[in-house]
Amino acid sequence: MDTQIAIIGAGLGGLTLARVLHVHGIAATVFEAEASANARAQGGMLDIHEENGQLALKAAGLFDKFLEIIHEGGQEIRVIDKDGTVLFAKPDDGSGGRPEVPRGDLRRILLDSLPADTVRWGCKVTAVSPLGGGRHVLTFADGSTVTTDLLVGADGAWSKVRPLVTEAKPAYVGMVFIETYLFDADSRHKASAEAVGGGSMMALSPGKGIFAHREPKGVLHTYVELSKPRDWIDGIDFTDPATALASVAKEFDGWAPELTALITDGETDPVPRPIHALPVTHRWDRVPGVTLLGDAAHLMPPNGEGANLAMFDGAELGKAIAANPGDIEAALVAYEKELFLRGEAAAAAGDEVLFEKLLGPNAPQSLVDFFVNNHADN
Repeated sequence: MDTQIAIIGAGLGGLTLARVLHVHGIAATVFEAEASANARAQGGMLDIHEENGQLALKAAGLFDKFLEIIHEGGQEIRVIDKDGTVLFAKPDDGSGGRPEVPRGDLRRILLDSLPADTVRWGCKVTAVSPLGGGRHVLTFADGSTVTTDLLVGADGAWSKVRPLVTEAKPAYVGMVFIETYLFDADSRHKASAEAVGGGSMMALSPGKGIFAHREPKGVLHTYVELSKPRDWIDGIDFTDPATALASVAKEFDGWAPELTALITDGETDPVPRPIHALPVTHRWDRVPGVTLLGDAAHLMPPNGEGANLAMFDGAELGKAIAANPGDIEAALVAYEKELFLRGEAAAAAGDEVLFEKLLGPNAPQSLVDFFVNNHADN
């Protein structure tokens, strides 16, 4: 099988690229390892920024659909200390420019906007090989192959496409997130629900934090963040959820009970997520017929920009291809020039916020000062 444009990965970035190409009358095929669109839950809430994610949705002709899935009240922000005292609060008055939407709903909008045969499910890439002249052959787990003129790696942190252009590999950054949920929180976990409020809550002290988002239908989605060496997280047996939660909660001894309950009362098995990143200045020399977007190109610690950048990357690449008909290399040169600049800027800014403002030695006051100085726009 041959396809002119092969996109590896049906995440938000890959789907945005496919959609923008479709808007411009350009066909592409997305290859996704998962068996179907419903193979797994798609994560929690995303704040979609007006300077990148929203622009991508406008380029994709899907902005009105996006407005329909906004979670009202989700832009509310609270910063509190370990005793539960509210240090900073900003209500959702609609002026923040970063409305919250469920990731799964946003992905569904993108999927529904594409021709039915655009995404090929159950296609796990096992090998990628150059054929010369910018062409590549993909080999899948079932032994089938595809040859393509343009290969786009939209396949995330552990991209199979990335080694074609760079030897860089993600490295552990000294931080782990542990994820869990509470359900029917307003009736069954009232104190925790009140602490979280209507949007996002950040309870901080140096090197650790409890972050929670309110999702639709009374769901509280919690991320515990800890600055820890990798052997600490590897030493916890997450196949024993109760013991694992107790080990994590021990790091917050003395914190307000409505905060620690977000951990100890967790109603889903805790999921550890050791955080990895590519170098802030990650870039590569031009390789004919292949490029990257999203986490495959500029993996960084979670800072609110990942999904937005992936979608913006996809939209910008789609527009560059449309603007250079018959000249893929010219499109890739133009795209990558801007990709590198925005990736480096976002990674550097994100590291400053995460490692200095959120979990640095002066937390939580450093985050309060950040919001106050930026008029809470972030």
